[in-house]
Amino acid sequence: MSGHGYESGRLNLPFVGIATFGKKPYVENWDAIDADVAILGAPFDFGCQFRSGARFGPRSVREASTLFSFGHAGAYDHEDDATYLGSDVRIVDLGDADIIHTKTEESHANIEYGVKKILDAAALPVTIGGDHSINIPCIRAFEEDCAKNGPIHVIQIDAHLDFVDERRGVTEGHGNPMRRAIEKDYVSGMTQLGIRNVSSTAKEGYEDARARGSDILSVRQVRKLGTEAVLDRIPDGARYYVTIDIDAFCPSIAPGTGTPSHGGFQYYDVLEILQGLSKRGDVVGIDLVEVAPAYDPSESTQILAAQLLLNFVGFIFHNKK
Repeated sequence: MSGHGYESGRLNLPFVGIATFGKKPYVENWDAIDADVAILGAPFDFGCQFRSGARFGPRSVREASTLFSFGHAGAYDHEDDATYLGSDVRIVDLGDADIIHTKTEESHANIEYGVKKILDAAALPVTIGGDHSINIPCIRAFEEDCAKNGPIHVIQIDAHLDFVDERRGVTEGHGNPMRRAIEKDYVSGMTQLGIRNVSSTAKEGYEDARARGSDILSVRQVRKLGTEAVLDRIPDGARYYVTIDIDAFCPSIAPGTGTPSHGGFQYYDVLEILQGLSKRGDVVGIDLVEVAPAYDPSESTQILAAQLLLNFVGFIFHNKK
């Protein structure tokens, strides 16, 4: 590279270059993943029952993540007196699973394949949706991993229970994922946080979820209990799969989603739970879903999503040490 300034390395500001997640290296060959964390886009939103648009979620969250890609020395947090996401945490971006319009089964199979490839490479899968139905192939991808390493406890952060079994033949829409997850013999239990208001699931769904061992708390219940008491309800030392629906947050800070629900979490409500989880057990998979950027011209929603993911990954690897 010739030209002024390159002798001392690029400044590489957030608005320069190609928007991979956190401006990390792009890996096209999924048989050559050599990393601690691999980002997979799942731009599928045919599972929506209301406003679509989450197919643009992965692209928007990647672009937002460049805001946090200043510097090369990791991110120092003065509150924790810790440097997160230093050069020792190797993150790559695999691009997106291929999506075939109108074909849920094939699209979901492509997402499952991507997550399996990440697990095969012994990396942490971080999947960006897409609507919440993309969690179904993500959980499916864990079958072999769990056979070797033990079951997973699913932690869902969401406004809606997503526990519908079947409606008019639909079993893999964005109202079904937690019901599909709990059916797996390698899902040992479930914690559902933020569930509130008029939900997408009828009373029987709540009864079914609780009968199958789910712990359901609303935003107000989480706040009343406090972070430590919420964490104490989650099995200690388990393997955690965390699924975050951006509509868990109040639409005052995250309006860019298909089914906004007022009275949601604020940033630290969730961040402190995620930080606590990273100390309590082993986070083995993450997805973040339902960012639909067209509904938020301020871009605040996708910035929140990117900030949350980067911080969470930072906590996970800091607390592994």
